[in-house]
Amino acid sequence: MTHTVEKIGGTSMSRVHELRDTLFRRDGDLYGRIFVVSAFGGITNLLLEHKKSGDPGVYAQFAHADNDRGWHEGLDRVAVAMIEAHEAVLDHPADVERATDFVRGRIEDVRNALTDLQRLCNYGHFRLAEHLLQVRELLSGLGEAHSAFATTLLLQRAGVNARLVDLSGWRDEGDVTLDDRILRAMDRVDPATEMPIVTGYAQCAEGLMREFDRGYSEVTFSRLAALTGAAEAIIHKEFHLSSADPNLVGQDAVRKLGRTNYDVADQLSNMGMEAIHPKAAKTLRQAEVPLRVTNAFEPDDPGTLIDDQPAETPGVEIVTGLDIIALEVFEQDMVGVKGYDAAILDVLKRHDVRIVSKLSNANTITHYVDSSLKVMKRVEKDIAALYPQAEIRSKTLALASVIGRDLSTLRVLQRGLCAIADAGHECIGATQGPRNVDVQFVMDRDVLKPAIKALHGEFIGTGESLKAAA
Repeated sequence: MTHTVEKIGGTSMSRVHELRDTLFRRDGDLYGRIFVVSAFGGITNLLLEHKKSGDPGVYAQFAHADNDRGWHEGLDRVAVAMIEAHEAVLDHPADVERATDFVRGRIEDVRNALTDLQRLCNYGHFRLAEHLLQVRELLSGLGEAHSAFATTLLLQRAGVNARLVDLSGWRDEGDVTLDDRILRAMDRVDPATEMPIVTGYAQCAEGLMREFDRGYSEVTFSRLAALTGAAEAIIHKEFHLSSADPNLVGQDAVRKLGRTNYDVADQLSNMGMEAIHPKAAKTLRQAEVPLRVTNAFEPDDPGTLIDDQPAETPGVEIVTGLDIIALEVFEQDMVGVKGYDAAILDVLKRHDVRIVSKLSNANTITHYVDSSLKVMKRVEKDIAALYPQAEIRSKTLALASVIGRDLSTLRVLQRGLCAIADAGHECIGATQGPRNVDVQFVMDRDVLKPAIKALHGEFIGTGESLKAAA
């Protein structure tokens, strides 16, 4: 049968009870749909570390513990937060009780496992650092297992033949590939007569967090769609993919994308606003599975379809931006000498710094990176050790990007610079590649928001111009 594989993000999961009679019963159809769920909103931050602020969760407290108190208290906070999360979405007292027992059992199992590991590593033959990746995986799977369990209870209570598919490998053999883990779990599942609720985390021999860290749920989602031959992969978010941030340019000014391709999805990932993790997009692209991004709370809206089709006509689709740091390495002896850039790249890779864009001339290489000044100070120190005569500096800047499947003939670079200047602001630099899918404008950080608004007005339109066009 033709089925879809659909993913619900963490923020939407915290409102999953609102989706019970809408999203899960789309057009009255219950089955032929496989759902992959993330942890409830905020839970993974408590388990690992806060994604934005960096505040330590259980993992960070355990990894850097001087004593047991911090991570034990962290686990207690996770238990309280998990129970509050499922109490907010489950109505029936029996379901709440079962979910609470599930949380307490898993939390205590994790506590015992970490205590045993800590005790083992008191012996000189064992090093805690060698086991931290497994600890991170163990903790991550806890969040998705909980949300999937609670969602299954919620749907079963509503008369849906929902089935929990736990890929977290709890008390299971660990030496299993991701594909084998998925195929074994789905072997006896019949999407035609039941609704599988699948954990976004999958324990496997490859170790999802080694490469993808917190992007693992989209990797599980994409592999599940590819392996089961899904007709479509669907991601349900709390918003539509729009031409810009509506809070920035105005709700009446933004347009839903409606249709785009994987090239644009890759550019969005590069700008830190992933429609989907780039490795997950690659999996879907190679399996020829189209991706749809919808607003979970507008189930009748088809959202935005992402596939491999080129644009019929040139056009700008989205304007976005990102705070960056410019790492500039000036070395007079660089002229005509090979290898400078490779050495700098090695340093950036060693410090796990993500490169957004770069440019170079005869004696200067500038990398625009998504990082912090604290990390960049360490990067500067390592580069200075390699090139003691070089002048190295890091500067906080911002980068605005105009993105579309085909920007040819639109004079985006020229018109963009003029639009920013007409708004009373100045660019430090701008770049456009021959592929014609994005144009980037570099500026001071305090210019980014008004620049995005100006660029959006130029290429997409203001609220007033859109109303006039209608």
